[in-house]
Amino acid sequence: MADGSNGDAFVAFERVQKSYDGETLVVKDLNLSLPKGEFLTMLGPSGSGKTTCLMMLAGFETATHGEIKLDGVSINNIPPHKRGIGMVFQNYALFPHMTVAENLSFPLEVRKMGKSDREAKVKRALDMVQMGAFGGRRPAQMSGGQQQRIALARALVFEPELVLMDEPLGALDKQLREHMQFEITNLAHSLGITTVYVTHDQTEALTMSDRVAVFNDGRIQQLAPPDELYEQPQNSFVAQFIGENNTLEGTIAEIRGDHCVVKLDGGETIDATPVNVTKVGERTQVSIRPERVEVNKERLQEGAHTLKAEVLEFVYMGDIFRTRLRVAGRDDFVIKTRNAPDQIRMTPGSMIEIGWLPSDCRALDAP
Repeated sequence: MADGSNGDAFVAFERVQKSYDGETLVVKDLNLSLPKGEFLTMLGPSGSGKTTCLMMLAGFETATHGEIKLDGVSINNIPPHKRGIGMVFQNYALFPHMTVAENLSFPLEVRKMGKSDREAKVKRALDMVQMGAFGGRRPAQMSGGQQQRIALARALVFEPELVLMDEPLGALDKQLREHMQFEITNLAHSLGITTVYVTHDQTEALTMSDRVAVFNDGRIQQLAPPDELYEQPQNSFVAQFIGENNTLEGTIAEIRGDHCVVKLDGGETIDATPVNVTKVGERTQVSIRPERVEVNKERLQEGAHTLKAEVLEFVYMGDIFRTRLRVAGRDDFVIKTRNAPDQIRMTPGSMIEIGWLPSDCRALDAP
């Protein structure tokens, strides 16, 4: 899949393939480019090829086929330490026998930088991650969150133009992880650093990135800004992988332009927007986000189809109500409603009617 790459690309993968055994491709014909200063996340399940792409960019793996370019220059044959790329790993990879300041000074010594320049850059990098007072400590004397900040500072200390991050927040607790997500994003944007970030955490990808590349089976399934990825998934894999999603199986009964009617397997008919279905009789899986399902019929477009639903479970989650319904023979249909003063708390066992705007319901490929 290409993304309309051009000569302005700062990082470019051109027809890149990777095989470890000479037979099976773990990365299949990857074309991907990103401009300077972009924060791009590679997202996907285990084994989808995202980490392999990051490791090829870093130089720890070699591409079986194709070319990887940095600022227009092929880096296929350049060793990792000469690529000038900052790296942050999940396990921090700090030297335990060195102090924090020595850990940060090391990449500068390797680059033959003078002592006073090294000290100034180490101080600046530590201040950037609010760890200025920790220069004399060793990694073992710090918490996981503090060690991760130091690992980040070490990746930034020699002022690289490109920083690669491989699941860097995976070992942190939820609250700290969310805090660090915003810190890393702000830092990357304020310094103008191009960042390639690998994660399998969808929320992390949506909150941090300028664009997200969703990987599955060695290919990019969709490359788009977070809002587009969530609201306009291009296939059923992306719809299922990103965020919570309701699906109903059926057959295309009618199709005209940007509107189609789907006959569900249970016999009901619904309105949808055709995405990658093209003809009557084709099998489809329709996708509708829980927060886009409407229980107030006054908010539906005239002529929109509604469905009967049985309330199975009501869960109070503070800011939202999460209600599980039986819809068209499925027991896993979820709706989310905001905890507003006039919002109804639905009772298990009751029957309600639900509907949606056809533009919010997408008819996708049947997996």
